[in-house]
Amino acid sequence: MQITKLNSANFHKAVRGVGIRQIRLACGLILFTYLLSHFINHALGNISMEALSTGVRYHMAFWRSSPVAMVFYTAATTHAGLGIWALYQRRQFHWKAIEPLQLVLGLSIPALIVTHLAGVRIDDALFQHHKLYPQVLYAYWVASPSRMWLMFTVLIVSWIHGCIGLYFWLRMKTFFKTAAPLLLAAAVLIPTLAMLGLYQGGRSVVRDSRTTQWKADNLSPRQVGTPAEQAIIDRIIDGFLVGYAGLIGIAIMARGVRTLNERRGGMINLSYGNGRTVRVPRGLSVLEASLRNDVPHASVCGGRARCSTCRIRVIGDCSSLPPPSKREAFVLDRVGAGGDPAIRLACQLRPTTDLSFFQIFRPDVTAASFAKAGSARIGQERYLVSMFVDMRGSTTLAEQRLPFDTVFIVNRFLSAVSQAVIACGGQPNQYVGDGALALFGLTTNPQTACRQALQAAAHIAANIDELNQFLGHDLAKPIRFGIGIHGGEVIVGDIGYRDHQVFTALGDAVNVAARLQDMTKGLACEVILSEEVYKTADLPVDVLPAQELAIRGRAEPLAVRIVADARTLSSSGAAVLAGQPLS
Repeated sequence: MQITKLNSANFHKAVRGVGIRQIRLACGLILFTYLLSHFINHALGNISMEALSTGVRYHMAFWRSSPVAMVFYTAATTHAGLGIWALYQRRQFHWKAIEPLQLVLGLSIPALIVTHLAGVRIDDALFQHHKLYPQVLYAYWVASPSRMWLMFTVLIVSWIHGCIGLYFWLRMKTFFKTAAPLLLAAAVLIPTLAMLGLYQGGRSVVRDSRTTQWKADNLSPRQVGTPAEQAIIDRIIDGFLVGYAGLIGIAIMARGVRTLNERRGGMINLSYGNGRTVRVPRGLSVLEASLRNDVPHASVCGGRARCSTCRIRVIGDCSSLPPPSKREAFVLDRVGAGGDPAIRLACQLRPTTDLSFFQIFRPDVTAASFAKAGSARIGQERYLVSMFVDMRGSTTLAEQRLPFDTVFIVNRFLSAVSQAVIACGGQPNQYVGDGALALFGLTTNPQTACRQALQAAAHIAANIDELNQFLGHDLAKPIRFGIGIHGGEVIVGDIGYRDHQVFTALGDAVNVAARLQDMTKGLACEVILSEEVYKTADLPVDVLPAQELAIRGRAEPLAVRIVADARTLSSSGAAVLAGQPLS
């Protein structure tokens, strides 16, 4: 029952994240898969006409099967319709060249492809003419050579349009920077081989079509139809072109009507946190208003609601704002801002009244910096284990020694701590005086992160023992330390101002870990870890003593485990900490 509820919750969460752009992306991927399959088939022409004929049989067997054909034509119709909707809906483009180019190329594809589609698929459906490569290449290379250039044009246009869409989708993926050279090579090589294959096939047909026998075998009325049947196909093509041009014309006229209505509906003021105010028509999104008025505004995904870098915080009353769409709510939930009505996506919010806000991210956040840093550096919510380590008695140490000697000893202490953290899979994150914050779980699951943190505590104790032996002749008392460990959901990202930024974690779990470290002084122990970490690490119940502590800033006491000597963590539940099952 619990698994069913979890699956249902995940399903509803996934549905919330589906918007028009996600549907268009899914349809585009289906169409690009078909295009890629067709291009690979064309490339077989570099081998022989027989290879072309063999390849097209497999191609048709798959793509003309009933379920696949239904999905394909649904995707094609939906994608084309959403392209016309995008022509109407988009007011501003984040990229001044590549986005309009993608839209224009996409809108031109139906007009370019209809001649081929009607001449092959519709002709087959109406008159059962089975036109394959010999018939098509003869029509394009011999009967009407100008159509050969139309074929090459539609191949290039379709491929460029698809590649631009893939680029917008993949450029924020973590693997894109590594895969980009290979993808670029494929993007150039595949269409080149495809067009060369068609050229070789066309040359072969031109040569063979000079013989009467070839024409009798490949150009019979059963295969290419009659002039009357071709006239019907031509009327279908003309009707489609007129209808399609009409739809585009309607979309353009609708844009004009919308613009007039927006101007008549009045203007609103958008006030930025830097003191600048712009006046725009009602109906524009905040991001579109920024682009229209040349106000720098972060938007890694280009206003597609695929990231949250255009986020703004509204100043003042939020009750008059339109509610977030399902897609906007999904993205905000993903970054932990769904419960704050003042946090909105600038690409989705279309205010109807004056609005004051400030941008959360720097305007210079770009796709390049996003890909370089990864989404976690821009802001991400995740489960982490925080460990605070502090050196005891450093103030007394500084009073009795020269400054350089004190710095040397503190650095050796922090080195011992950092080496232990890194060896156990954690990441030293911040150094404040003689203390350090380490994070576990940036690349692992919660259970592994908890076990790594406990292992690191034992390693720290061992490293400090070695340091005390090394400095024994120079220290009146051995170096002592305190460790606080707690796990939970935190926000990780780059925090700071301009060039002075650090990657760190923010949240209650980090604060609690710091409090636990402070409490090791009063409890005369070396480690205090929360019950959350203890249970998540799956240690035996009776390994460490339990206790409840009142934590400053929290209403309820926190269940913890007390470790008087951190070295005991290397033996207590050692099999579990090492990732092995207990016998």
